[in-house]
Amino acid sequence: MKLFTCSQIAEIDRKTIDLEPISSTDLMERASTEVADWLIQHIDRDRPFMFFAGPGNNGGDAMAVARMLAYAGFNCTVFLATFGRELKGDPAINLQRLEEQDKVSLKRIDSERLIPEIPFEVVVIDGLFGSGLNKPLNGLASEIVKKINQSGATVISIDIPSGLFGEDNSANNLSNVICANYTLTFQFPKLSFLFPENSQIVGSWEVLPIGLHPEAITQTENNYCYPDKEFISGKIQKRDKFSHKGTYGHALLIAGSYGKMGASVLASKACLRAGVGLLTSHVPKLGYEVIQNSVPEAMTSIDSSETVFSEVPDLSSFSAIGIGPGLDKNPETQQALKQLLQAKPNKLVVDADALNILSENRDWLSLLPENSILTPHPKEFERLAGSASNSFERIQLQLQFSAKYKVIVVLKGAHTCITFPDGRVSFNCTGNAGMATAGSGDVLTGIILGLLAQNYLPVDAALAGVYLHGLAGDLAAANWGMQAMIAGDIVEQLGGAFLQLV
Repeated sequence: MKLFTCSQIAEIDRKTIDLEPISSTDLMERASTEVADWLIQHIDRDRPFMFFAGPGNNGGDAMAVARMLAYAGFNCTVFLATFGRELKGDPAINLQRLEEQDKVSLKRIDSERLIPEIPFEVVVIDGLFGSGLNKPLNGLASEIVKKINQSGATVISIDIPSGLFGEDNSANNLSNVICANYTLTFQFPKLSFLFPENSQIVGSWEVLPIGLHPEAITQTENNYCYPDKEFISGKIQKRDKFSHKGTYGHALLIAGSYGKMGASVLASKACLRAGVGLLTSHVPKLGYEVIQNSVPEAMTSIDSSETVFSEVPDLSSFSAIGIGPGLDKNPETQQALKQLLQAKPNKLVVDADALNILSENRDWLSLLPENSILTPHPKEFERLAGSASNSFERIQLQLQFSAKYKVIVVLKGAHTCITFPDGRVSFNCTGNAGMATAGSGDVLTGIILGLLAQNYLPVDAALAGVYLHGLAGDLAAANWGMQAMIAGDIVEQLGGAFLQLV
């Protein structure tokens, strides 16, 4: 799925009107029908609805939905707030249709004293402002929003919670934004839906298809995407009947130190489950028996240090290298990492303490091979690239970092954000909060390393690796519940994740 800015979506709407062709009124009717159908399927018929409609197209949608629900026998009241503006175009047409139907109680809010009391048992439909909003709410609009948020009622926003901007909310006042339980958005999720600071505002969101013209979508250039199952499935390599283990690459994983050998075990198991033909795990001497006993399928390269990574093994036989899980940051390890980077390995995944070492030796970042894959969590990324006040700003930093060092950055979290050196951004759609557990990142490193070693392009290894990691996490949550999940459960479900894609 492509993702677009709100201004681009408005342009796709206009192109759809021209290309289909369809009138703007009929396109609004089509969108409103999708919302009404969703409400009919999900809300009990005996619950009353309170619609809050603004003067723009979002208000037109709300009035159209109220008319449709009233036809279906629901109890609907519309509160229209024009904020001193005259209704024109499609909103005016839908107001006229609502009045002619005469099945919906229509009331106007022209002042604060006319804002109604909102019982907690009603369903509030938020249609005050849509995605075209470009300034924070204030005055009467903010008072209506506050009243809705304080009501305790179920709130469902049409397209976007009123007051929220579709991309950058740096200059917004989020205390004056509707906090929805559900957001029913049209055709594409807004970028701001994917940011953690907006999760309590957007609630659970669902994309409703409204038939925007495929040619209009194709013609609109974009840098953001949200890969789906079909797209990722096309990236998974099929196995040849006459292949052998050498066909699927030889990975080197440099991981583990005193007290942190579990990270090496998890990453090693994940790498093997990702389909690599051969894996060598380079560990300190104390880790030899741990790896041999825990991961018998892996070969072991033994460091001369008893407790840490201190020397780079011969790299000539490896098709991809991963480094970082459980590594530690002592001086010997730091110098060994520098030597590894100076050797310019062809394909590289960098995680955990390897990233922390780079953040303390920033001049080494220029040594990273082109298209290396870095997998930081937010704090690790902050140490690498600097802090940001919100997710949109952090994406700009991430894009700058990817472009400057020509690397792929996998910023872990809900909707893991992947940036590429050419300016593209991808958000992941799999995964759940049960994956917020120790070792989950080590598993991701192993998966990406395993794919890289099989000669996946770095771009595809990052996209497919993140998707598989989240999908395996979803399967684990279905078996164990999010509270009881551990990182090893993700590894165990990788087979099931692959089966859903091949």
